[in-house]
Amino acid sequence: MQRIAIVGAAGSGKTTLGEQLSARLGIPHVDLDALHWEANWQMVEREEFRRRVSAALSGEVWSAGGNYSKARDITWGRADTLVWLDYPLPLVFWRLFRRTLRRVITQEELWNGNRETLRGAFLSRDSLFMWMLQSHPRQKRTYPQIVQQAEYAHLDFVRLRSPTETREWVEALRREGSTPGKI
Repeated sequence: MQRIAIVGAAGSGKTTLGEQLSARLGIPHVDLDALHWEANWQMVEREEFRRRVSAALSGEVWSAGGNYSKARDITWGRADTLVWLDYPLPLVFWRLFRRTLRRVITQEELWNGNRETLRGAFLSRDSLFMWMLQSHPRQKRTYPQIVQQAEYAHLDFVRLRSPTETREWVEALRREGSTPGKI
């Protein structure tokens, strides 16, 4: 377990898990959102994003969090382990709400000077909540099919269905110093 791709709904904890794995395994963590978003919430051009992802994941060890299908062939193709945070929709919604509210109140800077706003988070047609509500069921339907494709047969697939299951999996890493079995 040296190159770990982490996927899951917005707000599920991809970055948090990636940072935990980074600290535990001594590997760098790459937040794909940081490569995707320019200042003023402008998306980077597709080919530039793919170039950035390719460069960031060119090393022998890393964890990377993000669901970008436009770079899935790079991320999943180079990974040896895929971790899916497949949490229930109400839990993910609540986590996203808490995180967004905290970021709005504290004016936490995200990537390239971007900050979340109440209007952007809740009232925009590009709302992260709308995206999460649309993408969560799509992930449930498509991820199990995608990991069965031949080009991803090399992946150890770990599907974690609750924060407790995730904590236990990370704890098993700490105890064993290696990858716990596939889930």
